[in-house]
Amino acid sequence: MGMFSMPTYPGNFKNARESARFSAEKMAKVNLFQTQRMFCDVYGLEPGQEQKAHTHQGADKVYFVVSGTGVFRIGSDERELGPDTVILAPSGVEHGVRNAGTERLVLLVWMAPNPNVA
Repeated sequence: MGMFSMPTYPGNFKNARESARFSAEKMAKVNLFQTQRMFCDVYGLEPGQEQKAHTHQGADKVYFVVSGTGVFRIGSDERELGPDTVILAPSGVEHGVRNAGTERLVLLVWMAPNPNVA
């Protein structure tokens, strides 16, 4: 390998927008990556759908708005936010999101440490 050559890992590259899925019944989640330390999902919310308020003890969550607008609640703070916005839900703080708009909402979501790993 040359000085700037790196091995190729095809599974390490994903298109979040193309990976998003939607369901008429509820918010759809697609896992993009998962390691012992974190996971990254893409969420698809149709207009009117929501991720109900909840908490995670011992893990922080980050939302990134890919497209659409959502109403995010972190603790008692609620804001309508759109593309290219990053939102932090710290461990132990109640949080949720709803698509109050007329367009589909696509979010990238990371959590660390990974609560799915025992």
